[in-house]
Amino acid sequence: MSPALSGTGLVGLAAEDLSVFGRDPWWLVVVKAVFCFAFLMVTVLFSIVWERKVVAWMQLRIGPNRHGPWGMLQSLADGIKLMLKEDVIVRRADKVVYVLAPVVAAIPAFMAIAVIPFGPSGNEVSIFGHRTTMQLTDLPIAVLYILAVASVGIYGIVLAGWSSGSTYPLLGGLRSCAQMISYEIAMGAAFASVFLYSGSMSTSAIVEAQHDRWYVLLLPVSFLIYIATMVGETNRAPFDMPESEGDLVGGFNTEYSSIKFAMFMLAEYVNMVTVSAVAATLFLGGWRAPYPVSTFWEGANHGWWPMLWFVIKVQLLLFFFIWLRGTLPRVRYDQLMKLGWKVLIPVSVTWLMLVATVRALRNENYDFQDIVLYVGGAVLAVLLLSMLADLFRGRGRDGERGGEPAAGPPPAFDPMAGGFPVPPLPGQTPPPVPRRRSRQDRELIVSGGVDTPRDRKEADGV
Repeated sequence: MSPALSGTGLVGLAAEDLSVFGRDPWWLVVVKAVFCFAFLMVTVLFSIVWERKVVAWMQLRIGPNRHGPWGMLQSLADGIKLMLKEDVIVRRADKVVYVLAPVVAAIPAFMAIAVIPFGPSGNEVSIFGHRTTMQLTDLPIAVLYILAVASVGIYGIVLAGWSSGSTYPLLGGLRSCAQMISYEIAMGAAFASVFLYSGSMSTSAIVEAQHDRWYVLLLPVSFLIYIATMVGETNRAPFDMPESEGDLVGGFNTEYSSIKFAMFMLAEYVNMVTVSAVAATLFLGGWRAPYPVSTFWEGANHGWWPMLWFVIKVQLLLFFFIWLRGTLPRVRYDQLMKLGWKVLIPVSVTWLMLVATVRALRNENYDFQDIVLYVGGAVLAVLLLSMLADLFRGRGRDGERGGEPAAGPPPAFDPMAGGFPVPPLPGQTPPPVPRRRSRQDRELIVSGGVDTPRDRKEADGV
């Protein structure tokens, strides 16, 4: 629902018509819930095989080809293998938290799909003779519900690292906590831009507001910010710091095995499907058919067809995840946090201010040219002020450096000053590494007496 302009030029939030929800009989609610669960599970099983196939194709390998036709049952075989492996609980672990952590990480990943629309909010389809909507339920604050549920999954990862009683899982859990919190801030700002344009937080109303133009065209910066944040939110490469095998062994799930390890893996892939569904709903028109199809086929957005367009969009976004993993290397942790705090958050907040300004000017009945003039002038003024601030800051630093006396040599760097080896800080030089002497300078050291006639001659001075 789009906001309606009142006579005074003010905008009121659209009153979402959610009366079609909550009227289904209990058995139909159960059928929808089972369908949402089955949709996630089948998509996860397919995504695992698809990822291994696509990465193998990128690396000129064969990939899985043994289990089932074309290796399509490989993910099912992996799940059965994990279930049959020995379930170990480490001795130093907090057993209650250790067992509950995979459950806390997996269950919230399934809950967000409840408010995702697979089709129109009207009674478009018939299930066992009962007309119903293609959505389990909807809320006036459905997107906030998605953010809240996604935030709960962080606790599962943090508790898993802490309860293992080991150093490396604890480091992985702390990294995951810092990473997810950092990227959820920018994600929330990207969602706020969608709220301003649609006038609603209901997922079905947001899709309805994109009937003429998708928000990926109206809010391209928000879409790009969300794409970056959803990769960091799911701990996927190149932002897989909590599971960086190179320096953390295996991350927060190092001490887990069998079905508990499988639940962490399941939570990761379900989160991939969930964030892809949210991206398709908020920016790619949701269940709506793409532009060329919707122009010449009126029935493309009715019946069961909207589910097809929605699934295609989700699969394309999942392919984007796989493409990133097979293309980009893992970034350093400081680069990851710098991108989140120094790039994504300032850009998302600035973009949100621009979107709010444009909406306010449009509500005051300003035409498009005036809006572009005002917004462009504000952007140029901000850029000019930042340039002047950097210029004067640089001159001040140069003056301070010129007025100070020449500093002496920097203090020597002791890598073992804290009791354990640490890397040098910027400006510090590590001590030279002792090198072995060349072969010509070495002395012949013989244990015991002389062994050969030549050694005897050298010993006698002959």
